[in-house]
Amino acid sequence: MLIRIEPDSGEPVARRVYRALRHAIVAMQFRPGQPLSEQEVATRLGVSRQPVREAFIKLSEAGLVTIRPQRGTFVVKISVRQVMDARFVREAVELAVARKAGEGLPPAVLAELRANLEAQHDAAAERRHDRFLELDEAFHRALALGIGCEYAWRVVEETKAQMDRVRYLSLPDATPLDRLIVQHGMVVDAIAAGRPDEAEMAMRMHMREILTSLPELERRFPDLFDDADAALPAPVRVA
Repeated sequence: MLIRIEPDSGEPVARRVYRALRHAIVAMQFRPGQPLSEQEVATRLGVSRQPVREAFIKLSEAGLVTIRPQRGTFVVKISVRQVMDARFVREAVELAVARKAGEGLPPAVLAELRANLEAQHDAAAERRHDRFLELDEAFHRALALGIGCEYAWRVVEETKAQMDRVRYLSLPDATPLDRLIVQHGMVVDAIAAGRPDEAEMAMRMHMREILTSLPELERRFPDLFDDADAALPAPVRVA
């Protein structure tokens, strides 16, 4: 398995190690329940153990690993409860961002969003799912930063780790890429038309897509989900 950190750009090594490990967990390169060795990860990435240890702590705070004294560090299974909690928070933030963007967005940001949509079409056509997820994240980040709400994006980024694993599993079967692109386009069209109500409505539909795919993914990949959540009622899609 190939994991690597980004080139040195002056950013702390631990932060770059964290991003590399987070991506590996989200992309299922590290499977739920798998043990992680500080020394092995440090060797693979060509760094000392200290930044790896710091990254493990941050991953634990994000709910992606559990650190058990005297036993080791393990990738946690996907928690439906945590996914639903994160979805609730993210929806609240993203709807507010979409409404604010619908009240006025700089032309340069609209152009960036349109270009992103074109790139999404290309990634879908080429079945480059990792690339599509990168573009999806860039799309939502551009919206938040475009209205000057960097903190809103930081809140989303910190809460969506469990959601990202579900999103990765859902592509392209449980959630067709074309459907997501259409939803993104509806958000942009409403913003461009200066219709905040429609922008919020389109974003709500997009944010609730996971409510459809999650039960199916639980059935298809039971070994990846936390048994403690098995008794939870199935999510209900709200129109």
